[in-house]
Amino acid sequence: MLIDTYSKKIFNLAYQFTGSYETSEDLTQEIFIKVYNSLHKYDCSRNFNSWIATLSRNYLIDHYRKTKLEKKKRTDFNEHILDSESKTDPEENIIKKQNQKIIWEGIRSLNPDVRMAVILRDIQGKKYEDIAEIMSSPLGTVKSRVNRGRIKLAKILKKEKENKNEMPAN
Repeated sequence: MLIDTYSKKIFNLAYQFTGSYETSEDLTQEIFIKVYNSLHKYDCSRNFNSWIATLSRNYLIDHYRKTKLEKKKRTDFNEHILDSESKTDPEENIIKKQNQKIIWEGIRSLNPDVRMAVILRDIQGKKYEDIAEIMSSPLGTVKSRVNRGRIKLAKILKKEKENKNEMPAN
């Protein structure tokens, strides 16, 4: 029941954090082993969703620190997370996919704590208070991290737009 309820959420968080489908599958399994082995430590006065999200977040940060490698490009992002196909014309779909790739490359370039805050807030839509609890950080720190991440992503998008405008037409 635990796996059925939380596997998709944990997998998506792992995938958004790592950018690798295969690594995310492995990390999801490892996180569930960690959850199972830590159930005796769960404090019933805490929200279980926040507890499992915090445990997952900490495990992902630890994994990142152990590997200390930037993750490979999200070549399988659209296939597994977003269904970006629409009824619009093919050129619009290509532009949309290119923009998604730029955004995810930008997110991947953020440091782990800022990246996690941006993912939890802007992709998963969590409240700042919930993110603060998940990340075991003060509310102001979380807001600052999200803001810094947004500013950096805006700069990346602006630079990419300027680069496209400088390209000569064929």
